[in-house]
Amino acid sequence: MTLELRGLNVTYLTPQGEVPAVRGCDLTVKRGELTALVGESGCGKTSVLMAVPRLLPVSARAEGEILCDGTDLMRLNEPDLNRWRWRRLALVPQGSSSAFSPHLSIETHFREALLRHRVVRTGQAARARTHELLEDMGLTSSFARRYPHELSGGQKQRAALALALACDPDYLLADEPTTALDVVIQKEVMTLIADRTRSRGLGLLLVTHDLLLASEFCDTLHVMKDGRIVESGSVDCICRTPEHPYTQLLLAALVPDPEAAEPNARSEVTAHD
Repeated sequence: MTLELRGLNVTYLTPQGEVPAVRGCDLTVKRGELTALVGESGCGKTSVLMAVPRLLPVSARAEGEILCDGTDLMRLNEPDLNRWRWRRLALVPQGSSSAFSPHLSIETHFREALLRHRVVRTGQAARARTHELLEDMGLTSSFARRYPHELSGGQKQRAALALALACDPDYLLADEPTTALDVVIQKEVMTLIADRTRSRGLGLLLVTHDLLLASEFCDTLHVMKDGRIVESGSVDCICRTPEHPYTQLLLAALVPDPEAAEPNARSEVTAHD
């Protein structure tokens, strides 16, 4: 059971011409594992993430294969694709505010998702499920009645994670989920994401610029630069024996002594030209 990207290319059409954002991206996300795509701002990592559920802007063109448990999402029409979103693939967008309309209560967001995707059949069942999901994230049921602006950044991010998990997806796509949070809240949010991913047997694709955060929580790293994945491998191997100069530069800036890192898994490292 895997989410596999093969030869993914993403190109943006601009008045000045075509701008390649992702070039020949290959990566695999396994169920029960946490996979991180790491790189600086503008390297193309968010384009990779948004290409998976085919939510790129209309100015973008994606090519390649996106195989979710064997089904190529690139070949699905929009009605079929909508049945995969939420139920099979769930998105935690960058900035928790993007997950919520400011005009709707938190409960309304959950109710619409749960009823639309037929997770529950009645409004009463939707309310009970909403309270259960929020409480699983450490938020009391009273948060359901609140509006997004009434929640702190950390509370809003917890609610966004609960909403993403509402339809019991198989894969979670998280785009910089700790942006604009302080260090303590960042760790709390990532701990929740990691715990829920493992306990539910989900596959996580985490997009982040924070290599240190990714190395603490994830099993596998893919390092991206200028639209290409330049190195792939387990957290252990990449942190201890990085092969690509860009990866070495990132680690040198964050961890003076790679032996001091506490990675999570072991396998071979692959450096790409």
